Amino acid sequence: MSETRKPRTQREKYGEELRLRRIAAGLTQEGLGELIVCSPTLISHFEAGRRLPKPDDARRIDQALGTDGFFARWLEDLESKYDVHFAAAAELEQQATLIQQFALSLVPGVLQTPAYARAVFAAYRPNHTAEELDDEVVIRTERARILDGPLKPAVWTLLDESVLRRCVGGPQVMAEQLHKIADKAEAGRLRLHVLPYSVGAHPLVQSLLTLMSFDDSAPVAYVEALLVGQLHDDPALVSSCQTSYALALSDALSRQESLALVRAAAEEYEHGQQ
Repeated sequence: MSETRKPRTQREKYGEELRLRRIAAGLTQEGLGELIVCSPTLISHFEAGRRLPKPDDARRIDQALGTDGFFARWLEDLESKYDVHFAAAAELEQQATLIQQFALSLVPGVLQTPAYARAVFAAYRPNHTAEELDDEVVIRTERARILDGPLKPAVWTLLDESVLRRCVGGPQVMAEQLHKIADKAEAGRLRLHVLPYSVGAHPLVQSLLTLMSFDDSAPVAYVEALLVGQLHDDPALVSSCQTSYALALSDALSRQESLALVRAAAEEYEHGQQ
């Protein structure tokens, strides 16, 4: 966090207090990381307000800084509205200057229309009420506000062709969803590429991947599977994920070809040709 910038959110205030208490204790980020068994990069994310420590980490911070449970108690008031496995990634997403996302079978959350999101949530909740779905859709829609600004974050979206062909919510829902993605690509709000079926196996064929970069901190990579998500900040792992993304991108259709394919798929759904 910049020395001259005042914290705005409660998470940023939490991080700033951690930074001040660390400095007062005469510790570097590396030194605190050693005491609580985590990386200096993770400490920097805590202090920038991009991530919150887990309860066990907060307790170890209190022990290391002699703060008598201060950070553990404050943490209880900052619980995320997102699933545990995604909460840290959601926090970072709001602060990123560059997001490079790959989707294997579903449209990425920040690009989903409300109707598409509702169909996704209904599919994996065997017992649900309309109110529960409404709440989930509102939370997902709020995430999409990061795209309201004209410049930041820059967003690269790489889609496996299966995202276009899997009919989620019905033909009209799919048509609306794909037109939305194409509209944002045409407007320059995101860089769109599609990996066609003809490519066959590719470096990202096994998993969803999101890469996030920041102005004042190291990049991270988020990998997700069923009810499981892993946020990586280890430089070697992040670099490996970046390489896989670059290799997959090199196999993708051009921006013009990708846009044309997404538009064509949307029109096929509209006219019942899928």
